[in-house]
Amino acid sequence: MRRETIPAALIEAAERFGDAQAVVDGQVRLTFRELHTRVMAVAYGLTASGVTRGDRVAIFGPNTHHWVTSALGVLYAGATLVPINTRFTTAETLDVINRSGARGLFVAGEFLGVDRQADLLEADVTLASRVRIFRMPLEWPEATFESPAEPDDVADILYTSGTTGRSKGAMSAHRQSLAAARAWASRTELSADDRYLIVNPFFHSFGYKAGILTCLLTGATMVPQAVFDVAETIRLTSLERITVLPGAPTIYQSILDHPADFPRIRLAVTGAAVVPVTLVERMRKELCDTVLTGYGLTECPVVTLCSPQDSATTVAHTAGHAAAGCEVRIAGSGEILVRGPNVMLGYLDDPEATAAAIDQDGWLHTGDIGSLDAAGNLTITDRLKDMYVCGGFNVYPAEVEQALARLPGVAEAAVIGVPDARLGEVGKAHIVRKAGADLSEQEVISFCRTLLANFKVPRRVEFLPALPRNPSGKVLKRVLRGES
Repeated sequence: MRRETIPAALIEAAERFGDAQAVVDGQVRLTFRELHTRVMAVAYGLTASGVTRGDRVAIFGPNTHHWVTSALGVLYAGATLVPINTRFTTAETLDVINRSGARGLFVAGEFLGVDRQADLLEADVTLASRVRIFRMPLEWPEATFESPAEPDDVADILYTSGTTGRSKGAMSAHRQSLAAARAWASRTELSADDRYLIVNPFFHSFGYKAGILTCLLTGATMVPQAVFDVAETIRLTSLERITVLPGAPTIYQSILDHPADFPRIRLAVTGAAVVPVTLVERMRKELCDTVLTGYGLTECPVVTLCSPQDSATTVAHTAGHAAAGCEVRIAGSGEILVRGPNVMLGYLDDPEATAAAIDQDGWLHTGDIGSLDAAGNLTITDRLKDMYVCGGFNVYPAEVEQALARLPGVAEAAVIGVPDARLGEVGKAHIVRKAGADLSEQEVISFCRTLLANFKVPRRVEFLPALPRNPSGKVLKRVLRGES
């Protein structure tokens, strides 16, 4: 079996790290050797049930050791993994199962008080006749199995979060998913000495590729957390001697705002289209020795990433430099273009969307706006579709949101452009106040005037109890605009 497959990486991990802890999930403590044994059992069971190389198998459940063994078992069997967002509705879940052509489905029994399998079967009475359903947790009898997977086989199909419409399935080969994980592990200096709390959902590349796969490659211990709960995250970090905790910016903000003491860790890694500079500054001071920022997307999970050697200014103000063999350039429109071996193979059954995303020269058009400094560090400015023009000047909402993040009393902010008879468009800020804060519209506008040019200052402010988000946690600005 060739080296560049995920099953080969698991075999090598079992040989290199043996009896070291691979997965810690409550009372369950699996060594790398035991993980390999369990994964082979799942692969054999899948094959015995009729799943063959190239078949697609979906998985729908929270971060647990069952997800790890089931997903790796799918890959070990030579099948293609289709992770499903646990926040999807029953209709959205069935849509992914049907569009992916899944022949098998792993589903958690009960999750957050809901029996997902019962809901799916009630909504589609034909499902069980078309798809083999495996209810987790499931015990598989031990068996030796030789994986048929090849490096260029499609390893996984990850569906985009659908901020602009229907989600699309981004396909990656084994060699691509491993290379992205290897690049992430190298930049973060992950090692067998690390204990990695994986709060990022396994259905997302941040939890799956920068989580499970990086641990296989480095020998780091995976400690999955099923649902983010700040008190439980703090407890696990202390109990399990966590050294690495990557996550979305909101996770660190929640930890910083919590009254309990958080044990200082070695490394935090965060990323989003825009990460508030003030957050990075506080994290370095209060939470961890090293903070790294990065940039990636479902279609190319690791594009840029900082290194531990980068200056505090670079980490706070940029998303680092190109990684995983990627080339990054900025188009005339300001859009970030990416080319490299880890750009997806394409969208499943959607050649038109693939052609629109990847041009004839192989450049992936990300839809994000940014700039590169002389050292090649990328600064994310905004989403291309979120930019608006006020009085003839381009305004990037993310810049305004960065300013608002510095205003005491602001928990979250999202800015959009709204029509204006005189200026064409003006900014409207949607703000979630911190508990106990009593901000007024005038205070917000006055504060912005101290930091921003006049054309960037929002003319209107609306206070909300929460910002609308999609299942992956991204703010839905189309909802704020009143679009469907």
